[in-house]
Amino acid sequence: MARKLLLTHINVPGIRTFDVYRQKGGYRAVEKALKTLSPDDVVEEVKKSGLRGRGGAGFPTGMKWSFLAKPEGVPRYLVCNADESEPGTFKDRYLMTHIPHALIEGMIVASYALGANTSYIYVRGEMMPQVRILERAIAEAKQAGFLGKNILATGYDLELYVQPGGGAYICGEETALLESLEGKRGNPRIKPPFPAVSGLYNCPTVVNNVESIAATVPIINDGGEEYAKIGIERSTGTKLISAGGNLNKPGVYEIELGLPVEEFIYSEEYCGGVANGKRLKAVVAGGSSVPILPANLILKTLKGESRLMTYESLADGGFQSGTMLGSGGFIAFDEDQCIVRNTWNFTRFYHHESCGQCSPCREGTGWMEKVLHKIEHGHGTFSDIDLLVDVAKKIEGNTICPLGDAAAWPVASAIRHFRDEFEWHVTNGQEAQTRNYGLAHYADPLEPVM
Repeated sequence: MARKLLLTHINVPGIRTFDVYRQKGGYRAVEKALKTLSPDDVVEEVKKSGLRGRGGAGFPTGMKWSFLAKPEGVPRYLVCNADESEPGTFKDRYLMTHIPHALIEGMIVASYALGANTSYIYVRGEMMPQVRILERAIAEAKQAGFLGKNILATGYDLELYVQPGGGAYICGEETALLESLEGKRGNPRIKPPFPAVSGLYNCPTVVNNVESIAATVPIINDGGEEYAKIGIERSTGTKLISAGGNLNKPGVYEIELGLPVEEFIYSEEYCGGVANGKRLKAVVAGGSSVPILPANLILKTLKGESRLMTYESLADGGFQSGTMLGSGGFIAFDEDQCIVRNTWNFTRFYHHESCGQCSPCREGTGWMEKVLHKIEHGHGTFSDIDLLVDVAKKIEGNTICPLGDAAAWPVASAIRHFRDEFEWHVTNGQEAQTRNYGLAHYADPLEPVM
């Protein structure tokens, strides 16, 4: 059995309450950090752990913390990004629902490390049950003396607030989140300045994902070096994966980074194989914004090596033959799924969620949606396929925030790997309305490229 650091006690009755969480060793990391470590010591332990941002970008967390500016007399803030809105991703919601004190404890440890006396958890607007769960957990922690003035008689003060968002995907981008938190429309800011220098209320700010912050608890409890022993290469520790789509056992799994993708999909410990005895056609490995891969490329790299659940292995081959771990939103498609329809569906989402600030994204996402609608509904032409590739190229890298890239990559990768399916939709427009293209060659073994 794989080690679990975040979900060890997830099934313990009453773990949502302070008392049961405390009985299971909760808040030991707060006691250790505040009583025996300096803020810099905590940052150093997180650096040693090799923890990388679990929200999608994968940037080293300890390094991000060390960038925080520390001008005299200016408050510093920690903001937790709980605006989990990436299609296919639901692990943060799961963590907040079932074991909220893991996040609260992580917030206290991280706030202490950063010298923040006021911190915020920004929760997606649709997640009101989770907002109420977190508010109850904060009240319990405060009553027990772990929040408020002079925590554990150490002289450290921290107030923690939960703020529901407006329900916009764009607010998952850290600067748009800060704009929304300040009560403004959630439009991304131009960087620099970066939030570490000028973030919330123009003060130094760190924005981290729910899972990243919760992971600081086992790091402080066991030490950064122990955490770094889990996983392989620069992918250390455990990772929460939201497994969905055509799987026998969809759900949230905590894996040790380095697990083979094939084992994750087919072993009984995890997803239990493709549902209904079907064959695997394709996988979106890290949430809807990462490149989709056909079955043969998600299980093996072009070199013929087993594809692993790590930042490095999933990215092997670049965007020509690889993808990204991203937020861990793992969506499996069986042989009966239509890649064209799925790509159109994703593009509808990105068009709807574009804030409209940048012309390439505002116009390009709408253009891609219309062209994909045309192909999916039997009116496409071969030039439409090339047009989609061209529009995606013109969006990618030309926007203030990564939403443009998130919209472009699924389209470009779908055409790169499934072009014959798009062409079949063009040449068989009427037939494509009643049946799908099928598995074709997407699961055929690849000849290794040395």
